[in-house]
Amino acid sequence: MIRIANLRHRVIDVPDLAVDARHIAVIGPNGSGKTTLLSICSGIEEPRRGTVRLLGRPPSAVRIGWVGEFPDRTLLFSRVYDEIASPPRFRHRSCPETDEKVRAAAEVVGISHLLEAKVSALSGGEKALAALAAAGADDPEVLILDEADSHLDARTAARVQRAVQESAATHVLWCTQSMDLAASADYVLFMAGGMIRHHGTPEEVFSRLEDTCFYPTMWRICR
Repeated sequence: MIRIANLRHRVIDVPDLAVDARHIAVIGPNGSGKTTLLSICSGIEEPRRGTVRLLGRPPSAVRIGWVGEFPDRTLLFSRVYDEIASPPRFRHRSCPETDEKVRAAAEVVGISHLLEAKVSALSGGEKALAALAAAGADDPEVLILDEADSHLDARTAARVQRAVQESAATHVLWCTQSMDLAASADYVLFMAGGMIRHHGTPEEVFSRLEDTCFYPTMWRICR
């Protein structure tokens, strides 16, 4: 369960929200507060007022995997192996356990062949995959992605989506500009002006957005 109460922070104004779904898509126009909301849910930012609880706990007490829109800003280490190994190392996993987790995470996103590569030598898509592998390396309870698919080619975006679907995380919060991807989620939050204007199943939310640019392309084709 994700529960938000009396949340006020920058443009964000969410009086009350409770969501018990696995894959939650966050959509809305630029400047609507999507990134701020995900930053608060991830524990990167502390809200000025109000509370966020993930699985009944504050974000700081939850294992969270985070992938941002620009991996260059969040990748910390020079070697791919060390980047993916950072979450289990920070949690003081043993060396054999860390190595197992690194290789498993790299295998899931298809970059096992890049483990010894320099991060600086990676393409943009490969950096996104390395960031996703690092986010999933220590079995996160909640996986949060802030438009991680927005600068990827179709093939790499599909690999990211497949890896996310295979994640064992209890909740996946994914901010995306792809309405077709959002339509495949279990639950959708539509934000505008810092507020959650609509929330519910994809059918419930998109029925209110049919005459906007936020309506899924595939749904228009199938009509």
